Amino acid sequence: MAGGLGEAGAADGAEEPDPGMESDDDSGAVIAMVGRQVRLWREAAGMRAAELGSAIGYGENQVYKVETGKRIPKPEFLDRADEVLGAGGKLAAMKKDVAEARYPKKVRDLAKLEADAVEMGAYAAAVVHGLLQTEEYARALYQGRRPAFSEDRVERLVAARMARQSVFDRQPSPLLTFVQEETALRRPVGGRMVLRRQLEHLLEVSALRHVEVQVMPTETEEHAGLDGSHQVLKLSDGTAVAHNEVQLTSRLISEPREVQILEMRYGLIRSQALTPRLSRSFVEKLWGEL
Repeated sequence: MAGGLGEAGAADGAEEPDPGMESDDDSGAVIAMVGRQVRLWREAAGMRAAELGSAIGYGENQVYKVETGKRIPKPEFLDRADEVLGAGGKLAAMKKDVAEARYPKKVRDLAKLEADAVEMGAYAAAVVHGLLQTEEYARALYQGRRPAFSEDRVERLVAARMARQSVFDRQPSPLLTFVQEETALRRPVGGRMVLRRQLEHLLEVSALRHVEVQVMPTETEEHAGLDGSHQVLKLSDGTAVAHNEVQLTSRLISEPREVQILEMRYGLIRSQALTPRLSRSFVEKLWGEL
């Protein structure tokens, strides 16, 4: 059985549909509820939005946007507001709800699968894979989308993408492998300095013992991944699922035969790419050229 997903589920973030606050999604309701609670606690404390912002290190406009449900509060926002407003842990306790609301309903299942995976392999063609992106690189991608996202939407999507990278810190550590197209590593998304920092980040992540990053050189003649980006996840119960995308369509796949095909293709892609050691040297060379 396969089902459509959406923007935050994209394997490499090449093209993701505008999620908005969908009518069948409870994300907006959760964020609005959290915002109302912040406002009620602020008013009960007799503070203006500017005073709360100053006390917790945020601007007045940011406080208003959180209170009106237009911006998702970061965990530290809720922690500081809880302390300053004397909420006794009630605001801080909403961090879990907010974390889940970062993802549109359609892709929460994928996020949960990533959290349960003991092994994940991903091939990314158009841009750097979402789990490997820096905040600046992700922001540049979202700002370049057409039709254009609002700045609030961009920040929401960037925050969601960064939050999903917690998979690298999980214990026990899952095995995470990535094959990245050379062309994506040369494309100056966001400008030269953003790309330079992105390559530095790739080197940092690839140094982790449970992560392997490989580069697929453009000159490679045999290539099993020409049908596009995809990823395969092996779960703790022994089952496997896959995920692929084309433009605005993101698809989760659990049909065993289809998963098997994508597993086979990913294995071939890894064998056709540079080894992790040679890939690291390749990325270092690209970084030195910037």
